[in-house]
Amino acid sequence: MVLRGGCACGAVRYEAAAAPFHRTLCHCADCRRAAGAPAVAWFSVPAAALAWVRGAPRRHRSSAAVERAFCGRCGTQLTYRHDDIPGEVDITTCSLDDPEQAAPQDHTFAARRLRWLRVDDGLPVYPATRAAGMS
Repeated sequence: MVLRGGCACGAVRYEAAAAPFHRTLCHCADCRRAAGAPAVAWFSVPAAALAWVRGAPRRHRSSAAVERAFCGRCGTQLTYRHDDIPGEVDITTCSLDDPEQAAPQDHTFAARRLRWLRVDDGLPVYPATRAAGMS
């Protein structure tokens, strides 16, 4: 499987040669602020499976252990990497050419969701991380 996507202006394009996993809608405040959205859909792939095929993203260290990549021209958020998980990279689902290829399978950090955002789609809801479990 090869997932293809990129930024809104087309300056940065990627290919991820792996099946997506950890497909989620994240409700944490950091993701919301970085995207300017009430939640951000992400999927993960092995870091070695991601290749930049046009342009290169700019990178921003949004916290001591987190690096986010985005298009330096249009600002589209593209990836999230946590230093504690070096073999994995998260990619914004809606930067895919076909976001249906990696539809979310759960909600993470739902305890931090905005009160006006309803979470009633039947997907599993985790107050924080998957590892912390469901409430």
